[in-house]
Amino acid sequence: MPRPRSDDKRAAIMDAATRIIAVQGLGAATAAIAKEAGVSNGSLFTYFDTKADLLNQLYRELKGEMAAAALGGLPAADPRTQLLHVWSRWMDWATADPHKRRTLAQLQVSDEITASAHESASRTMTDIGEILERSRANGPMRDAPATLVFTLCNALAEATIDYIIGDPDGSEEHKQSGFDALWRVIG
Repeated sequence: MPRPRSDDKRAAIMDAATRIIAVQGLGAATAAIAKEAGVSNGSLFTYFDTKADLLNQLYRELKGEMAAAALGGLPAADPRTQLLHVWSRWMDWATADPHKRRTLAQLQVSDEITASAHESASRTMTDIGEILERSRANGPMRDAPATLVFTLCNALAEATIDYIIGDPDGSEEHKQSGFDALWRVIG
C-alpha cells in the first residue's frame, strides 16, 4: 500500500528543488533535492513520477505564483496604472526570493518542460498579457508582434530586477525607472 502524501513534504520538496536548482542548475541530482527537503530520495518519487515531472510541476507553480503576486490587488484603473501595479509587484516577487527567479529562468528554457506545461503556465499569465496589450494599443509598439513586445518587457524587467538586487536601498527608485523605460517603449 502506498504511503499517504503530505502537503508539507511536497512543499518542502518544491522549496528544496527551487533552492538547489538555483545554485546547481537543472542537472542537480534528485538525491540532493531530497536531502535538502529532509526526505529520502524514494519519498521524492512518491510525489513526482520522474525528475521531469518534478521540473514541470515546479515550473507551473513558480509561474503561477509570479502571476498571482503581480496581479494581487490589481486596481480597476487605466492600463498604465494597472501595468505599473503589475510591474511593481513582479519586481517585488522576483527580488524577495532570487532563487525562485533564477530557477524559473532555467526552467523556462529547459527541454524538460513540456508543451503542456508551457501552455498551462501561459494561461496563468493571460491577464498580464491583456494589460500589456491594452497598454501598447496606442503606443509606438502597437503594430509590433506581441512576442517581441513581451520579450522586450521581460528584458527590461530582468535588467531592473538585477539592478534592484545589486542596490536594494534604491529599489523603489529603480522600479520606477524601469517602468518609465518600459512605458516609453510601449505606451
